[in-house]
Amino acid sequence: MAGPRWVETVFNKRECIKFIPSSKDNARCCCGQLWQYHRDGSPATLRHGEDLHWSPSRHTQLLPTDAYGILEFQGGAHPTKAHYIRLAHDTRPDNTLQLLTREWGLDLPKLLITVQGGKANFDLQPKLKKVIRKGLLKAAKTTGAWVFTAGTNTGVTRHVGEALVTESSLRVRSGHLVSVGIAPWGIIERRQDLVGRNKDVPYHPINSPKSKFVALNKHHTFFLLVDNGTVGKYGPELILRRKLENYISKQRIETRGGLATPVVCVVIEGGPQTIRQVLEYVTDSPPVPVIVCDGTGRAADILAFVHKYTYSGLSMIEGSRETVIMTLGRVFELRPVQAEKLYTEVLQCMRKRDLITVFRLKEGSELDQSILSALLHAQRLNPPEQLSLALTWNRVDIARSHVFCEDVEWSKGSLEQAMMDALVNDRIEFVKLLLEQGVIMNRFLTIQRLEELYNSKSGPSNTLRYIIRDVKKNIPRDYRYTLIDIGLVINKLMGGAYRAYYTRKKFRTTYENTMLRSPRLHRNNSSIFQASKSLLQKNPNSSPKSYISQDDFSFKFEFDYPFSELLVWAVLTKRQGMAMLMWQHGEEAIAKALVAAKLYKALAHEAADDDLETEVYEELKGYAKEFETLALQVMDYCYRQDDDRAQQLLTYELKNWSKQTCLSLAVADNHRALLSHTCCQILLADLWLGGLRTRKNTNIKVMLSLLFPPLVLLLGFRSREELKTMPQTREEHQYDDPERSSDSESDTDSDDENMDLRNDHDPEAPLCNSNSAGPIPSTLVVPPMPDASSFVDEHHSSVRQNGVSGGHLSVLDTSAFLTSRSKQLSARIKFYEFYNAPIAKFWAHSIAYVFFLCLFTYVVLVRLHKQPQWMEWYVIAYISTLILEKVREILSTEPVELKQKITVWSDKLWNVCDLLFGVLFMIGMTLRLQDQMMQAGRVIYCVDIIYWYLRILEILSANKYLGPLVMMMGKMIKNMAYFVVLLLVVLMAFGVCRQSILYPNEEPHWRLARHIFYQPYFMLYGEVFAGDIDPDCGGEGQIPCHPGRWLTPTVMSMYLLVANILLINLLIAVFNNIFQEVNAISHQVWMFQRFQVSRVVTIHFRPYEASFFCR
Repeated sequence: MAGPRWVETVFNKRECIKFIPSSKDNARCCCGQLWQYHRDGSPATLRHGEDLHWSPSRHTQLLPTDAYGILEFQGGAHPTKAHYIRLAHDTRPDNTLQLLTREWGLDLPKLLITVQGGKANFDLQPKLKKVIRKGLLKAAKTTGAWVFTAGTNTGVTRHVGEALVTESSLRVRSGHLVSVGIAPWGIIERRQDLVGRNKDVPYHPINSPKSKFVALNKHHTFFLLVDNGTVGKYGPELILRRKLENYISKQRIETRGGLATPVVCVVIEGGPQTIRQVLEYVTDSPPVPVIVCDGTGRAADILAFVHKYTYSGLSMIEGSRETVIMTLGRVFELRPVQAEKLYTEVLQCMRKRDLITVFRLKEGSELDQSILSALLHAQRLNPPEQLSLALTWNRVDIARSHVFCEDVEWSKGSLEQAMMDALVNDRIEFVKLLLEQGVIMNRFLTIQRLEELYNSKSGPSNTLRYIIRDVKKNIPRDYRYTLIDIGLVINKLMGGAYRAYYTRKKFRTTYENTMLRSPRLHRNNSSIFQASKSLLQKNPNSSPKSYISQDDFSFKFEFDYPFSELLVWAVLTKRQGMAMLMWQHGEEAIAKALVAAKLYKALAHEAADDDLETEVYEELKGYAKEFETLALQVMDYCYRQDDDRAQQLLTYELKNWSKQTCLSLAVADNHRALLSHTCCQILLADLWLGGLRTRKNTNIKVMLSLLFPPLVLLLGFRSREELKTMPQTREEHQYDDPERSSDSESDTDSDDENMDLRNDHDPEAPLCNSNSAGPIPSTLVVPPMPDASSFVDEHHSSVRQNGVSGGHLSVLDTSAFLTSRSKQLSARIKFYEFYNAPIAKFWAHSIAYVFFLCLFTYVVLVRLHKQPQWMEWYVIAYISTLILEKVREILSTEPVELKQKITVWSDKLWNVCDLLFGVLFMIGMTLRLQDQMMQAGRVIYCVDIIYWYLRILEILSANKYLGPLVMMMGKMIKNMAYFVVLLLVVLMAFGVCRQSILYPNEEPHWRLARHIFYQPYFMLYGEVFAGDIDPDCGGEGQIPCHPGRWLTPTVMSMYLLVANILLINLLIAVFNNIFQEVNAISHQVWMFQRFQVSRVVTIHFRPYEASFFCR
């Protein structure tokens, strides 16, 4: 607590200070206590004529409260806990609310349910009891409500407590309701045990049969024990409870309209006092709606009966009046006059019969719906306010049945405001409902709204703020994230050459102009204006005024893919349910699922690096797995529907996703299951063979054709029609037909043969903007089949009706060439298709590489001449070309800044090694050309060739059998690094001990370090150096006997036991585990490696001119 001092200063108790005998018992005061508990005397000392009317205000004194803390209810499987405090009946309600919210940590309620009814025990029909418990619990839990009861373990409170049996908790978390028991202090059983300041009190909630006191109900979470100085009497709690309810009803809940907190009264059973309370509720200002549960007995049944048979003019059916009066007298044991008066009060309640709702048990009836419906009806709110209230309660069923049940003309923007609230508060079902009601997301989602979503404090905890601090240093405390910041985060998480739309120049310009026009929408105005200032400096002829009023920015900016933007927002803020909903709507379902999976994986790794809770990492990995499964399922469904168009989906350029393709996104996500899918493998096979059509011995045929080019004419090729619908790459798009048409051809078929097979000059040909040469393929584009756009929309759950957008995809009129006559390809086109086929490039590079290795091997094995021979010059030319190729790869990657280019390029380890060992070779070559340093250069050659042999592993990784083994080797090397540390510790311990004992008189020298490791290291492989274990000493020509030399064999035995048996076998066990893990998915690994190696991903985009110099 903030402190016990504040509690004791603000809250008080009342004690009787004046003995006034009761009319029923002279030995007992009107306060309920015996005269012995009073300090002012006894009945004998009471003077005649003294004021005999006892009043709390005059005959009690205020003292600081002496009873508050935590109750620990005993008797259950686990003790339940509840906060409690003793306070005076005239305590100010604002102080009481501050105690509940600030001291006890509650949030303000979005709804207050006050339960009234009988205080004596009663039974309910089993079915009715179940419905009331379920409805009351659901109404309170789903709306974030507080429930007020009498707090005792009797009557209606006992039934309410049983409904809360699974919800009682000391720590009030999201989804747990708040139950506040407001009971008189003077009627609590064993109340003296509660006396104590800020203490934990064990409490047994057991009622004594013969006692007039009652126990507290253990299923409540908070207790306000109201004290007016009386003992054994009800009533003091009514005043405080009603004042507190009225004060809470004036508090504003968190809605855009700032609506007052709704209050509703639920009547279950009850006596005459319950009827008076109902009258007070319905006649109060503002009035409180009342829910009467018919069938629960006594007051509730009477109110329900009168409500049913009362007309608007307060007249009842003839004969009903006498029946009701007689029933009141019989049920409550009242005299006729009292019954008549109570009947009048019942009729006064019926003057506000529109505020009274009778809940009757019938098929399909729900108490929670009756409660919330009565509130909406009683509040007399307009539809937007009703929708806001239903959204605050998170009751989409109420919104469907009461807000959207009639034809309501919604004002412009009212549903958009509700959509914003639903997104911020993660109300998934409300988002669905609003989409059904016609909210257009393109108009709804603006830059300001999307930025507001990213800066919202609501929703689950996430790691977004940590990642933003990584990409943007020195963030002020009240800094608002901009979409440009979010773009940097997306770039960091996606990795590679991915560039988010928010970081591109076009969006930056739009963003800055949007914020300049509405600077009040952004707190970080200085950065916005600085960016704008830099733009103005680039265009000095424009003034700020004219710049802002340009026609280009006069329109309202709209996102082309609002569901995709919201999907990314939901993923980055860890709203999995909302992310799944956004995935179900809009275009490009496979791409969205792959992007979401990649982002979740990156977030999981960031969480692991930040040493966050392990469950956060596992949770994010689980979300990524869900989206990977969705991507695979959609891909499989599309493939079974139409395999040709499914391949188009894989290679369709995605403008909204950094011009990537589904295939490249799957590679970036390391989605082996999707890449090993039949559709991907068929596409890969088509890309691999290019224009060739061969079935058997393909590799042999290609190698022979490379060695003997005339054999190319004997190979099988695809037809012209098939070549037009094949996947295209940057090279093929840049292939220019007029250059080929310069060659003379026969008169009969020159026009056909000179026709560009890729149809570049056809006005209906598909367009492809391919400017990425990053580590993953982003420009594989398949010319679309007829009605491709409708297919994409159908199988991507698209809400658009105008076809697919997001890339340069056009629909070809294929009827012309489908009906045309297939013609034989000319020799020139055959050679072109052969040498542009990836399989031909691969084997050309492989043959060139093997030839290079053979020459390099010859160079290092034979004697070097002073002047390099042609073999050495070839090796120098090969590696020089390779270095230039690496430089070209760096410069051709998509990022603009050189630093980012290098980062993207260096993601692949082979690239870094190629450059390092290439530079090392150049250093050796420089030394070799100098006479004095020629042998040093030759040694560098000998060391450098090790890497160029190991580089063959990259080529072998695409092999079906060797690929998984290469992957195993990589994993084993990584794991072996940890064991090297352990081995080093053990080796150092033995080596230092052995060296220091056997050679105690060594002089300082660097060779000592070598001696420490030399023999112990080779002992691991079985060389034990037997002669040096325990050599003879002390004799003539022998080493001197040093003290402790006998310890060396003992320590050596322990060293070999730990290192050679324990650690080595542990390493073998780990290797075996890696083998089993990779071997189980060896087929997927092999298929995935085909995308990772340069066969399709790199070689397919490398200039062919370097084939015989660069691998």
